[in-house]
Amino acid sequence: MIIQKIFNNNAVVITDHDGIEKIVMGCGLGYKKRCGEVVDQEKIDKVFILSDPDANTKFQQLMTYIPGEFIELGEDIITYVTNALDQKLNDTIYISLIDHLYGAIKNASEGIFVRNAILWEIKRYYKKEFNIGLKVLDMVEKRFSIRLPDDEAGFIAIHIVESSQSQHVEDMHKISEIITDISNIIQYNFHISFQEDSVNHYRFITHLKFFAQRILEGKTYLDDHQDDLLNTVKLKYVNSYECAEKISAFLKSKFNYDISNDEKLYLTIHIERIVYKSVL
Repeated sequence: MIIQKIFNNNAVVITDHDGIEKIVMGCGLGYKKRCGEVVDQEKIDKVFILSDPDANTKFQQLMTYIPGEFIELGEDIITYVTNALDQKLNDTIYISLIDHLYGAIKNASEGIFVRNAILWEIKRYYKKEFNIGLKVLDMVEKRFSIRLPDDEAGFIAIHIVESSQSQHVEDMHKISEIITDISNIIQYNFHISFQEDSVNHYRFITHLKFFAQRILEGKTYLDDHQDDLLNTVKLKYVNSYECAEKISAFLKSKFNYDISNDEKLYLTIHIERIVYKSVL
């Protein structure tokens, strides 16, 4: 195993006997070493092999500024998530999740906490991923003695959802098409154009992305428990609710998809936010 690049005393890039590039970590692996030398295999504790060339390149970039203990924590977390879901995750999670956790832990140590604007929806529609996220917070606390807020469990759930869905180009196109159709219905109904750089638009598109995935998977939620809240929203946001009904009819016609009252509730709230820029 020949050293190709040295990140620090404990992490290097090597090529094995088959010419496969690997990132390896271990105490003192890179200490007083030079590129072209043979790595001490007995010191190797962790081995990273990312099949995606782009992910591999970006992961190496992470290694240049993220301390090794965060990389090790990230690898332990990803192993846990993979086992909990019993499925392989996309290599990009090594970049997105580790980078996010590093930033979140660093911010928390400085007393900075970022609010998750779609936490309620994540907890509602991605319960398993959110619960895994809570377990990840336990792992972070055990390793760094910092307790991150539940908002971070929601962010972690998003990374898990996105990396666990091996979508084909056709599926991604269908999701984009659904988002565009729903957006067009709203803009046409209210004679507006969205401010695409706004926070409300970001919340809205994120919600629609998850919503579109459920439509394609045929998943809906029929055990509604928030009818009283829906009735309140229906009276308070009449125009937005009527637009949600139009979207409901469209989805029934095109996809034979029945929107539950819970989904209609959240869709109405998002429409109200993006159309009237309400702070809800």
